[in-house]
Amino acid sequence: MAFAPNLHEFYRITYTALCDWDRLQVRAKHIVRNFKESASVFTTATLNFGPITVILPHIDFGNLAWGWCAVTALGNFNPDRGGHLVLWDLNLIIRFPPRSTILLPSAILRHSNLKIGPNETRFSFTQFTPAGIFRWVYNDFHTDKDINSAKNTTPEEHEQRKRNRASRWQEGICMYRKWDGPVM
Repeated sequence: MAFAPNLHEFYRITYTALCDWDRLQVRAKHIVRNFKESASVFTTATLNFGPITVILPHIDFGNLAWGWCAVTALGNFNPDRGGHLVLWDLNLIIRFPPRSTILLPSAILRHSNLKIGPNETRFSFTQFTPAGIFRWVYNDFHTDKDINSAKNTTPEEHEQRKRNRASRWQEGICMYRKWDGPVM
């Protein structure tokens, strides 16, 4: 079983840096956390109101490739008959009852859920952070386009940025650990 306290910290630091930067802007001041800092490290939350939320197979290409997306199932349905989470690339179908939450790398795993029965309801609550926010903070609050077109950026700095981008995947994967203890 994997767990990722370093990934959690990476999300927390990035979100905090974004909020701190925003507070310093004269015109901005529009970033408001969805929840207390201690409650969530994700910048974005969506609530699918249903009443029969069925997510078709998809990949969240806009999310951080090595990052997590938190999905919570809500509603009143029989989890033995429907509402299962399907991770297509892993050939897994997971029983996913109401009030369950899973963290998954939604940018690299194709996922969906199964339909529920008649007269049942299913909603979902999803939290994530778009990859563009990580790039924005990593670029010291500039877009890639701005940095790449900057007149004062040297060829050496451009090459270093290419090397840094190439190593980010490995750095991200290293944020995961393997849990060898008991599962409670």
